[in-house]
Amino acid sequence: MRIIYIHQYFVTPQEGGATRSYHLAKGMVEKGIEVEMISSHNKDYYDLRIIDGIKVHYLPVSYRQEFGFLKRTWAFLRFVNAAKSCIRKLPRPDLLYISSTPLTTGLIGLWAKRKFAIPFIFEVRDLWPEAPIQVGAIKSVFLKKFLFSMESRIYRHALKIIALSPGIAENIRKKTPDTAIHIIPNFADLETFFPRGKDEKLLNEFGLKNQFTIAYAGAIGQVNAVSELLEIAKISQKHGKEYQFVVMGKGSNTAELLQRAKQMKLGNFIYIPFGSKERVNDLMACADLAFISFSQHPVLETNSPNKFFDALAAGKAIVVNHKGWVHDLVKTEKLGVFYPPNKTGIALKKIDKLAQNTEELRNMQRRSRRLADRYFSKETAVSRLLSVIDDKQFGKLTEDGVYILTA
Repeated sequence: MRIIYIHQYFVTPQEGGATRSYHLAKGMVEKGIEVEMISSHNKDYYDLRIIDGIKVHYLPVSYRQEFGFLKRTWAFLRFVNAAKSCIRKLPRPDLLYISSTPLTTGLIGLWAKRKFAIPFIFEVRDLWPEAPIQVGAIKSVFLKKFLFSMESRIYRHALKIIALSPGIAENIRKKTPDTAIHIIPNFADLETFFPRGKDEKLLNEFGLKNQFTIAYAGAIGQVNAVSELLEIAKISQKHGKEYQFVVMGKGSNTAELLQRAKQMKLGNFIYIPFGSKERVNDLMACADLAFISFSQHPVLETNSPNKFFDALAAGKAIVVNHKGWVHDLVKTEKLGVFYPPNKTGIALKKIDKLAQNTEELRNMQRRSRRLADRYFSKETAVSRLLSVIDDKQFGKLTEDGVYILTA
């Protein structure tokens, strides 16, 4: 079987970031599927690399999170056209596996189905265009109607849809009830991420003290609400708490976050530049709690954040500031604590309780790792995907673990 896998932002574990596509594609290759990945890079030339058996076509389409709306849109459309051109030159595949965001990648599937009768599976990572509409990036009534129409068309024409959370699946099901929808949430590499005790060498490397530590490792963008961690740090400092707050990441709001931390004169806040998955696990080894945050837009409650699953695999208790299925998992499985958005005083009180109750904290950490082992390994995700691709060849999975957990 030959599959062309399309993901505009493909990265490897060494590069850091969202490595879902790398692990899924590598899993396919290990089961005998020939996989060609079409992605992009911020270079002015085409490149072809073979990475762990995956043929990766890097198209010269620049994209940065710092881009404004129009520049992002132009990058999305350029990638669509470049990907079409690349597909024309490749041997005909049996299937396209197309990952969003952006939603525009679905246009590649519509084109390939119409022109070459190639079926496509569409992976929905975030609800587009609902997400950019709710955060205010799209305001034109005409454009909203156009994008919702395009979204429905892509869903209807997809052979199957992969949703990354129960909330995403329910949203799609309401729009296209006849579409075959499967849930494969994000996951963690349980070999790269694992529970570790605090290490003096790592603490020194990061410039950290041997104190109770709350860490955030992920994107620093408009919707991530990382600034709430600064507010908790401010209150903590005011009350003389010996806690430290750490952020590792990058994004469009990084400069603003660091400027704000400087203005607040926080002596208990440390910023660490974006790093590889191994480096994230090093940071998690220094942390007691993992901070998982989003701004308060309803659509973000459906998210399946990589940082959450990495934290589970690293055996960390969770502090979460938003409702949704991640909150439900944290509550149901007793993995950590929730605080209402912007109620940072409440957050500090709950952190205090965990800092003073070592036994309960350790129990939460152990439950996190057990949950990752049972439901959120990359092997489980690959098995589910192979079943979706061809259940006769790879076996049929009947249990939908995520729904069981959040029922």
